[in-house]
This record gives sequence, structure tokens and C-alpha cells, in this order.
Amino acid sequence: MSLKGKTILISGASRGIGHAIGLRAAKDGANIVILAKTETEHPKLPGTIYSAAKDMEAVGGKALPVVCDIRFEEQVDAAVKKAVETFGGIDICVNNASAISLTGTLQTEMKRYDLMQGINSRGTFMVSKYCIPHLQKGSNPHILNLSPPLNMKPKWFKHHVAYTMAKFGMSMCTLGMSAELLPFGVAVNSLWPETAIATAAVQNLLGGDEMIKGSRKPEIMGDAAYAIFNKPSKECTGNFFIDTNVLKGEGIANFDEYAVEKGHVLVRDFFLDDWTEQEAVTSKA
Repeated sequence: MSLKGKTILISGASRGIGHAIGLRAAKDGANIVILAKTETEHPKLPGTIYSAAKDMEAVGGKALPVVCDIRFEEQVDAAVKKAVETFGGIDICVNNASAISLTGTLQTEMKRYDLMQGINSRGTFMVSKYCIPHLQKGSNPHILNLSPPLNMKPKWFKHHVAYTMAKFGMSMCTLGMSAELLPFGVAVNSLWPETAIATAAVQNLLGGDEMIKGSRKPEIMGDAAYAIFNKPSKECTGNFFIDTNVLKGEGIANFDEYAVEKGHVLVRDFFLDDWTEQEAVTSKA
């Protein structure tokens, strides 16, 4: 498997999961188009599009950092055009950018609601829309949305209905576009982590240091995405993948290396029902 020479456009690639996906592909010599808003270092959000570009190039890839707020059509259009002008096309589109607010209906300000819908659902739709004409010309083209399996159980809505709607909007893009683009050989899949992932959102919004201890490193998502990108696009579409299941399919049985703190009980991610809310997975010491 190799992504050498492939062009991969990733929203929200300056840090976290998007950065890990880009870094893994860059190790093969891929071209990484880094879309994000962060030009300058934020005190609570380490990493910029420029530091991410240096990281990608340091491992053997080529990088194009582009300042882009995916809520705005003219910025997305310009970013895609710049990617095509620079690298000659687009082979893979990764919709990773996302906003989160785990608040109930009365506690959710409409500007926060609009932010989540604008980035998660609308942003995923729009970035995909502008990439599709180029993906249709690409080699083994993939769209990958960082979104969960669709799950209509009320427990996943009752505490944060606005956020769930926004994330499931991304997943509905997977459901609809995978069928729509099947005749063109463009794969559209979702990828979601089995456990919490050690990102700035987890650190700052979901539980701080203790939550980080119960998380896996973003590299697990980078490795899982890499495996998906190397699958034949005409045969692998419309799936809602879980990171560990993807890697088990690649022959990986032990995930200890991905744990932030080995031996710590790992926090189960949202939207997954194969365990009860009381159950947890433990990384071996």
C-alpha cells in the first residue's frame, strides 16, 4: 500500500485527528492540502497550518497550507482551486473539521447551533461538493467523513440534540453521497473512534487531564484512515468504520501503543451502542 504522489485535502488538519491523518499519508510521500483557520498559535490550541505543513514535509510529504473557514463558500472554492493548481488534482477528501457543544436545547445559543451546523453538516457537504469534480478524475478516489454511525436512539440526542444533529448530518452525507457517487467509482465512508481521542477538544471541553488519560492517541485514526484510503474505491463505500475494527482487519490485535496512559480505563466514545454506558475498555499495562 502506498499514497505516494496522491493529493489529500483535509479540513481541520492543523492539529489533532486531521493532523494525524495527514502525517500518516505524508510518510508515503503524499501531497497534503491543509485547510484550517489557524494562522497564528492559540494559547489553548497548539498548532497552525504552517507548523502542520512543516510536520508533513519533515516526514517526506509535500504540503500546501491554506487559510480556510469552511463555512464560507468562496473560501472553500478558492482553496480547492489552489489545491488543483498546485498539485494537478485531488484524490482524497477528508472532512475532519468539526465544532462541538454538549448542551441541551435551552442552553444552546443559536450562534453555537449555527456554528455546529455550518462546520459539521454544511461544511462537510460543501467541501465534498467542490472536491467531487476533481475526485471523479482522481486515482482510487475517496471521501472520508470523521463522523459516527447513524444511531437513532434517544439517549444520543437528549443531552445535546444540536450537536448530535450536526454530527449525524455529516454521516448522512456519507449515506447519501456513497450511493450517489457509486457509478463514478468515488468511495464515501465515515470513520469514528472506539474511544476518546487525545485532542484539544477533549482536553479543553470534555474532561481535561483525566479524560486525556482515558484516551487513545490521534495516530490510531491516522492509521485507520490510511488503511481505508488504500482500499479499492469501487468496492469500499457507504461504510461507517470504527478505527479498531479497521485495524483488526489489517491484522493488528494489540492497541496498547495507542493508549495515552497504558493500564488506564479508556473512555468509550459517543454514539456506540455495542457496550452499555457503564462498560469500558481497558488497555493492558
